[in-house]
Amino acid sequence: MKVKRVFVAATKQNDGKTAISLGLICAFARENINVGFIKPVGQRYLIEDGQKIDEDTLLIRNVCDLRGNLKDMSPVAIERGFTKKYILSSKKNNLEQCVKKAFNNVSRKKDLVVIEGTGHAGVGSIFDLSNAKVAKALKSKVVLVAGGGVGRPVDEIMLNKALFDKQKVKIAGVIINKVLPEKYKKINKLIRIALKKKGLNVLGVIPYYKTLSKPTVQQILDEEKGINLLCGRKALENSVDKIIVGAMEPHEALNYITGNSLVITPGDREDIILTCISTHLASSEQSKSISGIVLTGGIRPHRSIMNLIKKSGIPVLQAKEDTYTITSKIHDLIIKVKPCDTEKIELIKKMVKNYVDLKALYAAM
Repeated sequence: MKVKRVFVAATKQNDGKTAISLGLICAFARENINVGFIKPVGQRYLIEDGQKIDEDTLLIRNVCDLRGNLKDMSPVAIERGFTKKYILSSKKNNLEQCVKKAFNNVSRKKDLVVIEGTGHAGVGSIFDLSNAKVAKALKSKVVLVAGGGVGRPVDEIMLNKALFDKQKVKIAGVIINKVLPEKYKKINKLIRIALKKKGLNVLGVIPYYKTLSKPTVQQILDEEKGINLLCGRKALENSVDKIIVGAMEPHEALNYITGNSLVITPGDREDIILTCISTHLASSEQSKSISGIVLTGGIRPHRSIMNLIKKSGIPVLQAKEDTYTITSKIHDLIIKVKPCDTEKIELIKKMVKNYVDLKALYAAM
């Protein structure tokens, strides 16, 4: 019997493509469907056993306990300089054949394979391996994931659909993700009507869960170059619910500091630092006020202040750049789910199970 396959693409970056892929694999596995996974093209990779493996592939392999060759699940990793070398090279590597071979290995003895794309339909065109082209090569139908809303998501969906249509790839359905809870009822109704008129089936409408967008102090440390750890290693998994710029008077800062705040302040604002320490020590163990402190400007506080910070257990990071620049960078971070994020992973499984019509998707494949 021919293996079923679904290509999960998104209309733009950070629409939740990896989360949907993970949730679908877990949901189908609960139905005793033997599921495989492949991410043909990866743009963010880690070195695993000496090989470049896409980080989303590692997440899904570990969380979903998938068997098989890891490199087959992540055949093409786009390293720094890859695109330039490809453009200038007179001999083109046959990346499409590489992907097909990996897919054949992954799909062996499987009932279904979830294929995760890389961004929107056109991503990868520069090296002749766009999402639309990969979906065609693997003879897969597509599930398009779009962000919450009505007008903009429909525009983005139709733009992506045009590229898939050009490759004669069919859209199995659409999943609208990250819909604000207060607008859920209205958007759920309107988006289904709007897309039905376009000949597209809505497979699910998923509410926005703020928890999935929250970074930990460890993730900020990992993602931002030029930031280093001064102290508080044991508390790096603290979740950041709120970012506060400590540029006001200490008594004013107290009005803004709430549970799990990350305070960003120049290293010489010892008044703000002491306020953070006292607030943190006065809070309960279950609801710490301060999740971490980022000291900017490359300034290290006086030794006596540093000793107090160390005793408090607060993780403190130091950055060479100014407060505005660091705050902007942290605010714009794209938060990726890690294998250790058990709470987020369980939430992803529940939201796909509760809000996506799995039977309709399986039938469409």
